[in-house]
Amino acid sequence: MKPLWEGSISFGLILIPVKLYKATEDRKPVFHLVREKDMCPITYTKVCKATGEEVPFSEIVKSYEYRKGDSVILKDEDFKKAYTKRSENLEIMEFTDELQIQSRYYEQPYYIEPAKGAAKVYSLLREALKKTGKVGIAKYVLHNLEHLGVLKAQGDFLILNQIRFESEFRDPVDLNIPSDEKMADKEIALAVMLIDQLSAPFKPQDFRDTFNDEINKIIEEKIKTGKVNSIEFEETGKPAEVIDLMQKLKQSLKESKIKNVS
Repeated sequence: MKPLWEGSISFGLILIPVKLYKATEDRKPVFHLVREKDMCPITYTKVCKATGEEVPFSEIVKSYEYRKGDSVILKDEDFKKAYTKRSENLEIMEFTDELQIQSRYYEQPYYIEPAKGAAKVYSLLREALKKTGKVGIAKYVLHNLEHLGVLKAQGDFLILNQIRFESEFRDPVDLNIPSDEKMADKEIALAVMLIDQLSAPFKPQDFRDTFNDEINKIIEEKIKTGKVNSIEFEETGKPAEVIDLMQKLKQSLKESKIKNVS
């Protein structure tokens, strides 16, 4: 498993060299877009909107439109300059009780592995978190973006749960949410009774992605019954020409005028 990020956990004067790994994987089948009649794969190309030319990845940069029609270009060195202090550190800003963090903030879990020679100090932080029952609130940079995360001890692991910044949430002020609906005490009592009857300890292994299971069954059935499609085209290895309709029309008009003059 390849690490997504390598750096150090920092808190106080302590640095723990670590590696970050994505803790989840996409279990859904990977679908490809093809032309039905001959199973020809459909590719996505980066195309210049003005000319219709295909643009190689090496020539593509990020820009920010600060005013309609006016943009500035940002390159890798600009992002590095913005994150000079945090680019290699997962910096713990404070420690808090996990119950203080609402579930709506959680976004993506990661495993944290100690780098070579860091096992003892890694274990020290893990055991200290267990003993205090606290989690660390940390900032770090991943894929040129600053993130906020919750560092937690779980079993023998340190786990980082990426969470959302408060500024990412939309204001629900425009939603039509009931607040003063009148309800009888008996209605509330019955609802509470139903919740009590359906209450049970949460066991994640009891829940399955049934949609994914059904899709896999359909795929297996198609394979068993011979309902498969073979590729009927010959791949040339050359990228398909990107046709800009407007450019072709202008060129055709130009050629037509030349012929009429002659």
